[in-house]
Amino acid sequence: MPARPVPARPDLVPEGCVVEPLTGKEREVLGLLPGLLSTEEIAAAMFVSVNTVRSQVRNILRKLAVSRRNESVRRARALDLLGS
Repeated sequence: MPARPVPARPDLVPEGCVVEPLTGKEREVLGLLPGLLSTEEIAAAMFVSVNTVRSQVRNILRKLAVSRRNESVRRARALDLLGS
């Protein structure tokens, strides 16, 4: 499903929108967020650096127009990005 165009300001983003599509790695990180893993644990599970995970989490938050990890999980579930 292509992302709908939305305003640049996150506070103006409609509830059911994604600012821009997530990359494959961002989706992989997003899939690990519901497990309440730390950044270090996610990095170890993905065999990448902590800084890489931090960047990907920042991108996820921006693209889903949220400010916290738990909000990103709720938004991803609402948009059916996490699957079952």
